[in-house]
Amino acid sequence: MTAVASTPVRIFLTGGAGFIGSHFVRNVLTGRSAGLEDANLTVLDALSYSGNRDNLTPVASDPRLTFVEGDITDAGLVEDLMPGHDAVVHFAAETHVDRSILDGTSFVSTNVLGTQVLLEAARRHGVGRFLHVSTDEVYGSIEEGSWTEDQPLAPRSPYAASKAASDLMALAFFRTHGFDIVLTRCSNTYGPYQFPEKLIPLFVTNILDGGTVPLYGDGLNIRDWLHVDDHCLGIALVLGSGRAGEVYHVGGGTELTNRELTEKLLVACGADWDRVAPVEDRQGHDRRYSLDISKIAAELGYAPRVNFDNGLADTVAWYRNNRAWWEPLKSRRRASHAAGSVG
Repeated sequence: MTAVASTPVRIFLTGGAGFIGSHFVRNVLTGRSAGLEDANLTVLDALSYSGNRDNLTPVASDPRLTFVEGDITDAGLVEDLMPGHDAVVHFAAETHVDRSILDGTSFVSTNVLGTQVLLEAARRHGVGRFLHVSTDEVYGSIEEGSWTEDQPLAPRSPYAASKAASDLMALAFFRTHGFDIVLTRCSNTYGPYQFPEKLIPLFVTNILDGGTVPLYGDGLNIRDWLHVDDHCLGIALVLGSGRAGEVYHVGGGTELTNRELTEKLLVACGADWDRVAPVEDRQGHDRRYSLDISKIAAELGYAPRVNFDNGLADTVAWYRNNRAWWEPLKSRRRASHAAGSVG
């Protein structure tokens, strides 16, 4: 039950039009994921608010990519698509904490029920490996030190609780059925193509538009930052060589307070602190996250490669040069918010 999976050549990938999923798809299809150069990908994505077909435009014509628009909670569709795949890489999730505070219903449906649907279909059709992508937020908050993979889960937001539930469901399939499950839990991820409601793209695009940026509370909440390229590297390593039934942390090694990050973003965008608008702190705002990555380093040779300052500069440059990608997304978000939708 702890065997290492063989290299998959037919991968069923959920959420592949989202931020991290699409980066993984582009990396695989452009030969940037070692060991996956010959992989064929079936991408299932519901193209909800943060899923964007344009994220796959650079590889859309690759014959190894099959894209299906659909929901992971649609058991009939998943049942039809699953046969013949060697592995599942499960990115699809509702992820924005603020949205989950306003209404957690879709988070439970997608993150818990959707994961259950995928697990059942994958096991039924003899899929060789199921990689479930999760988050450091399932642990709650930590004042000092770093979490190891055996830390008890203590989620503090509806989003984190739904991810913790899906994690436990996946691990239950390993323990009950002997199904080859591996989990990754990641730090805050940043990079190009990230939907502009997350902190870094929200701040960058607001500043580029001449607006202000919201800073929660005292701005001293601490996060570890992970470039999307390093995140996808960690996922590829775990997919190919991780031990079944194990959890692996994928971190970036750069802890910053939100004030420190804001300062870096202002400098990168050529703006001053007069563009910062302090706002009331978020409900249940976790003070600090920190992952110990010694396990994935020792077992799989993982180490973050992207220097944070360089990665941040490249990310800011990408948003500066790709207004045609993010301006329509922000316009639609403003229109939805004005109409009374969750935002």
